[in-house]
Amino acid sequence: MRYNRPPDCPVEKALGLIGGKWKGVILYHLMDGKKRFGELRKFMPSVTQRMMTKQLRELESDGLVHREVYREVPPKVEYSLTEKAEPLKAIIVALEQWGKTLSRETLN
Repeated sequence: MRYNRPPDCPVEKALGLIGGKWKGVILYHLMDGKKRFGELRKFMPSVTQRMMTKQLRELESDGLVHREVYREVPPKVEYSLTEKAEPLKAIIVALEQWGKTLSRETLN
C-alpha cells in the first residue's frame, strides 16, 4: 500500500527534526528537567561525546533544546526542552509505552 503524501509532508518534516538514533533519547531524558552534558552521557553510555554534541547542537539549532551557559569556573552548561518541544512529550511517552510492549514481546 502506498500513501499519497504531499510534497511538503508534515511527518517527513517532523521526523527530520527528531530523527536519528539519539535525538529522541536525548529529548526523552530532558522531559523531566534540565540536565548537564555529563548527566545525559550517563543515561546513554554507548553514544560518543562527539555524536552527543552534534545531536544537541542540531536540537538547539532547531529550537527544541535550550542550552544555558553559566558563567562559572569551570563553566556549567545545562540543557532543557524549549516550549516548542513540549508537544513532543506525549509522543515520546507513547513511544516509551510502545517500546515496553516490544520488550515484553521479545521475552515471550
